[in-house]
Amino acid sequence: MNTKLDTCGSASSGIRARNTKYEIRHIAKRRARFGNTKYGFVLPLVLVAIVILMALIIGATMTGYGSRLQAVQTKSQTEAMLAAEAGYEQAIFWMSQRTDLLGDIADGNGGGSINFDTGRCDYDIGFHGFIGARPVFRVTSTGISGRPSFTRVVDVDVMQETSGWAMGSCRVPTGTTSTTAVYFKNNEIVDIPLHINKYDDSPDVRDIWILGHPRFKRKVEMSESRKDGSTDKYGSTIISYFEDGITFDQPGVRITDEAAITSKINRFRDSTADAYKFTPTASSSVANPRYAAAQLEFYVSGGIGYVKITNNCTVKGIATGSVGPYDYSVVPGYSGARFQLYSIYSYHFAPASGAVTIVPIENTYVRQTIGTYQSELGGQIYVNGNVVIGSCDYTDMIVKGKITVVATGNIWIADSIKVDDNGGIQRDANGMPKADNPNFNPNVLGLIAQGVIKIVDPGRSPASSPSPPSGYAFTRVCNGSSATSNTRYLPDPTVVEAAITVGGGGFGAEYVGGGASGRKEFSGNSDDLYVRGSITEVIRGVVNLGDPITDGYAKYYHIDTRLMSGILPGDIWFSGKYIPAPAGWHDHGLN
Repeated sequence: MNTKLDTCGSASSGIRARNTKYEIRHIAKRRARFGNTKYGFVLPLVLVAIVILMALIIGATMTGYGSRLQAVQTKSQTEAMLAAEAGYEQAIFWMSQRTDLLGDIADGNGGGSINFDTGRCDYDIGFHGFIGARPVFRVTSTGISGRPSFTRVVDVDVMQETSGWAMGSCRVPTGTTSTTAVYFKNNEIVDIPLHINKYDDSPDVRDIWILGHPRFKRKVEMSESRKDGSTDKYGSTIISYFEDGITFDQPGVRITDEAAITSKINRFRDSTADAYKFTPTASSSVANPRYAAAQLEFYVSGGIGYVKITNNCTVKGIATGSVGPYDYSVVPGYSGARFQLYSIYSYHFAPASGAVTIVPIENTYVRQTIGTYQSELGGQIYVNGNVVIGSCDYTDMIVKGKITVVATGNIWIADSIKVDDNGGIQRDANGMPKADNPNFNPNVLGLIAQGVIKIVDPGRSPASSPSPPSGYAFTRVCNGSSATSNTRYLPDPTVVEAAITVGGGGFGAEYVGGGASGRKEFSGNSDDLYVRGSITEVIRGVVNLGDPITDGYAKYYHIDTRLMSGILPGDIWFSGKYIPAPAGWHDHGLN
């Protein structure tokens, strides 16, 4: 029994042992199969992960490189643009310093280069045509950056800024070297853009003089700085008077540059038709002081504008010992720094025959020609001497057409001068010529003198008509009831519609403040003076005295905005500031 059991037990144990070995081998195979399958998936996943990580690293590297490259390129492009703009600014500064920009360009000047640490610019200035009669210049500036190299080009059409009321100094002469300030007065309305050059005084004080609260309705530009060191010369109260703003440190108007005046007058002379160039002579029988002059009379007949030119007139002046206290002109050669009393207008004689030319204003039309470019047509009269504008034959001088008159001496205004307005249709409610006065054929007058431009005092003539020299006749200008000289007067208001440029002093009225026998008004102590146009003068001219006015004119100055469009014949602007023409700015890259 026991043996059987032992035998069976031994047999069972053998079977279990065999089963156990089988199971172990089976389990080992299963584990091997399971293990091979598990780790067979891991390896590809690792490889994929490595590829993805490498791609991300490369992408990040490329992105960083691209960003750095873009930053470098943007920096180089910006440097190229800034270099080009720096060249443009340098060109504009160079232009502002020229006495004769057109002459410099004709001589091949007008370019340069600027070198920077990371690049350079090359700029060039050339003539590029006309807008009306205003010259247009093209500034081309090429900026080049370093590494990587980029090129940017700026080309701008620019033109000289037109003047409203521009003056070399807001002062009037009181002696050969002395001046006194001129004030803008309480409640005075200045409806004209204003520019005042810097006055080199020490200590430095404000260059615009103000009494009370005047109103400046248009922009004001000053060549001086607002501050003297830490001192504000203006302050919030003064600043508030400038309703359209005020800017400082602006280029000075070049009216004090005698070479610039001479150059422009010579160019005007050379472009004027020979038939309208005059060199008057005076009668030697008239005792000194005397001037040789041409008399101009503007009128309209049959819808056509005419000018009557009487050459070889003789102006009788007043001895300098008897002129008014402000009748000064600039001494040539001193750029507006020294002054002299001059002989003011008293009356004049005209030749009895053979010196009169009557022509339609359009007969005087010419084109300014520079290279292949031509300006619009416009009238030009050049007088190598003095000019008297006025007549007793017409109520006013009426200008129909566009014309500029240049005199190397003085221009005396002896009547109101107005542009034709087609029976009032071509004026606005304020009396200003409309912008379309008239369409395609504007009526406008320019006056430029190397001497002074002054409104005569009708009371300076003697009580009875003076005896003329042989071959001459006394010529009465201004208005009056008879030929007797001392009955003459100027209209009240006196109106001057013109672009006025004075190279030898200021625009004003003669014999203001002449004492008990001071300037003759139409009535009372003062008349009204309306200027509708523009004024450019070396130094202020006097039109009145006292506040309230005790002698002279109450002034009302308004800008004729038509002048801004370049309609005035001849290049008579003297601003030192050049501005982009409409749609005149262009820039582009070459990379």
